[in-house]
Amino acid sequence: MEPHVESINEVKLPEGLRPFNNFVLDVMSWLNGLAHLVLGLALGAAVLLFTWLFVQDIWNAMGADNLAQGFLHGLGTLMLLWTVSALITAEIRYMRGHKLNVDTFVEVAIVVLVRKLITMPVQSTLPSPQEYLLWVGSAVLLGLMYLIVRYAQTIDAGEETLETPQPSVIDEGRRRDKR
Repeated sequence: MEPHVESINEVKLPEGLRPFNNFVLDVMSWLNGLAHLVLGLALGAAVLLFTWLFVQDIWNAMGADNLAQGFLHGLGTLMLLWTVSALITAEIRYMRGHKLNVDTFVEVAIVVLVRKLITMPVQSTLPSPQEYLLWVGSAVLLGLMYLIVRYAQTIDAGEETLETPQPSVIDEGRRRDKR
């Protein structure tokens, strides 16, 4: 039998404030849902805008003398689109009731750094070697962080499967045969 876990309503709030507290929690939950709806719509609009910007970059590259520079600008815009796509995936998962994963935000940071590294050669002023090394070092450290976070997630997933064993395909077949 599980021990009774007292909620904050049972422990800290006077009896008269519990209905008000529940009302405030309901309003905050509703507002949070509305905020995520607005975020989802804004991310959808960003997809359309970045797609338009990419088309413009390619169009401008075709008319410019330096096709490579235009291509790098277009690639930088695609990296922004990739970032928005990763955020949309995280938002969809959250709105379906899953928890937010840290690896999504580390991935977004990596993409932003890689975009910066890709677009550095076409900037009007080139960065110093030290600045370039700082950007590369940041990307490498974020890559290591991403690997560590993903490894930690596989460990957590392994512990969850140990706690709640999943039936195997063979077990499912045996159950069907018994029916």
